[in-house]
Amino acid sequence: MKKVIVTTTINPPTKAIESFQAMKDWELVVAGDKKTPRDYRLERGIYITPEEQEKYDPLLSEAIGWNCIQRRNFAFLWAMEMKADIVALVDDDNIPLAGWGEDLLVGKEVEVNFYETDLPAFDPIGATNYPLLWHRGYPLQLLSKRDYSRKSRRRVRVDIQADFWNGDPDIDALCRIAHAPECAFDPAAFPFAANKPGPFDSQNTFIRGELLKDYFMFPHVGRMDDIWPGYYVQALGHKVVYNRASVYQERNVHDLIRDMRGEYIGYENNFKLVADLAGDPESILAHVPGRTAWAFQLYRRHFRR
Repeated sequence: MKKVIVTTTINPPTKAIESFQAMKDWELVVAGDKKTPRDYRLERGIYITPEEQEKYDPLLSEAIGWNCIQRRNFAFLWAMEMKADIVALVDDDNIPLAGWGEDLLVGKEVEVNFYETDLPAFDPIGATNYPLLWHRGYPLQLLSKRDYSRKSRRRVRVDIQADFWNGDPDIDALCRIAHAPECAFDPAAFPFAANKPGPFDSQNTFIRGELLKDYFMFPHVGRMDDIWPGYYVQALGHKVVYNRASVYQERNVHDLIRDMRGEYIGYENNFKLVADLAGDPESILAHVPGRTAWAFQLYRRHFRR
């Protein structure tokens, strides 16, 4: 089985990257950016220079733009070329804990805690030992209505495994400003899934390789770049299961007000987007700028060979 870790970075190799490249059962692919050090090197792994990305697909490179985390899409394409069976999406501040990437659920049918809700979306963080927090990208209009009382055990076929993150979790800027949490998620809560789509991110998430054709980090939509494609692939019928924390997030320095500005497009649109996708997955294109839709079309061309 081919297992590939993908990321992008503007930093020299971090503690997380050093740990990921040392994993013998995995291959690491890092997509560079214009801000990435020119002398960036991996001891064990593939580093895709900006020049190599432009040569591979100059139009896609132009459509995505530079100095943005969506350069990771080129790492997705490298994983596709490598015929990856499982792709792990990580950030360079996700320090793997013992057992990371072992006993994967992806591609298996597993028994999970299963939550049912009548709301159009499910918030995974509220189902843990931190019920006051919420996941980045969850529609704010639904926060006061979250209810986790309808819980059972059910078998689910796993397409996407969204592992959690101890330390500084993936919450939105409003939640972080209000709570500034340092989390240690209780493993007993996991794994779990729901009858409605929930947000998941590109940090510490495992997906089946064949989903790469549908999973694309959207440029030009701020900090919804990984949230909206997550909702999209679930609207196509792919099932996400949330699993215990397997990294410690030693979060890179962020300007929370700048983050909030980047999330505002989600504050305004997440509720309607989730409702629209339930009726027509391809309505995603009506919610993104034209340049984003163009980039998605260019990306998808690589899967039609």
